[in-house]
Amino acid sequence: MKRNYFYFTLSLVLLLVSCHQSEQDQVVGNPLFGGYFGADPAIVEYEGKFYIYATKDPWGGDDLAVFVTEDFLSWEEASLNWPTKEACTSPTSLDANVWAPDVIQGKDGRFYMYISVGSEIWAGGSDHPLGPWENLKADNTPLIPSDFIEGIHHIDANCFIDDDGKIYLYWGSGWDWVNGRCLVVRLDDDMKTFLEEPQDVTPPNFFEGAFMIKRNGQYYLMYSDGMAINETYHIRYSVGDTPYGPWREGKYSPILQSTPDGAVVGPGHHSVFRVHNQDYILYHRIYPQEQEYVLRQLCLDSLNYDAKGNILPISLNSVPPFE
Repeated sequence: MKRNYFYFTLSLVLLLVSCHQSEQDQVVGNPLFGGYFGADPAIVEYEGKFYIYATKDPWGGDDLAVFVTEDFLSWEEASLNWPTKEACTSPTSLDANVWAPDVIQGKDGRFYMYISVGSEIWAGGSDHPLGPWENLKADNTPLIPSDFIEGIHHIDANCFIDDDGKIYLYWGSGWDWVNGRCLVVRLDDDMKTFLEEPQDVTPPNFFEGAFMIKRNGQYYLMYSDGMAINETYHIRYSVGDTPYGPWREGKYSPILQSTPDGAVVGPGHHSVFRVHNQDYILYHRIYPQEQEYVLRQLCLDSLNYDAKGNILPISLNSVPPFE
């Protein structure tokens, strides 16, 4: 069904997707739309449409929230056949619901999803962003079970394909809001086979939500720190010369955090996408509430750099016109 929601500045965006746009800018603020479907968002673009996948609140659901847009103004809500809590349950699964999707288009043109279910990471594949999806493992087991490495909370996976075609999977968090760890492993072209032993590459002040980008030969490992249930949650990043680091925390890190006036609370667990050489950061923030559980909303801003390549602090509601 279609939903029309508040607007953020996206003038000329329809030129990007071969649609007509009026000369007058469309101006809106975050969140992108109402409801509590926007946690831990991932995004892919395919054939002129953007597909956004997110955790349902409170604390996940039996499946994912999925939204489709051509212009970030009008939205269609979709559903997927996989993953579900029922389909992604193993003898080692814990109680957690469906969380934290990461979706990427592979070198073969197919789409691959890495999803946290039951505090395990499952991997799926599809020819289309809306599926049908299926487990990459024929035996219907998780790619990374909950007991894979003791002391690591095996959630929040992010797949990164480097310029040279090498594929890396990052993941990890901590328990009880402490001791977050970040692991990485090289994947084979089948997007599921480990080519090496996982390595601990935890950057400074890391807790969870790793997301890797590469710009101008530098690797930017972005991530969240703090407690996802309150105002301490925020986004940081570190820079390295290889996909494994070593890491030095960015000059302006953290780049996005709660504002003193309470207008933005607990922003975090993001993804980054690029349109016409402009980066954008898609993230969630906490909706102010008195409930014991957390409700989160989907937000979008531009991601910019200074002359030396440092990621600048996020200017809220900062989406510029697409060129």
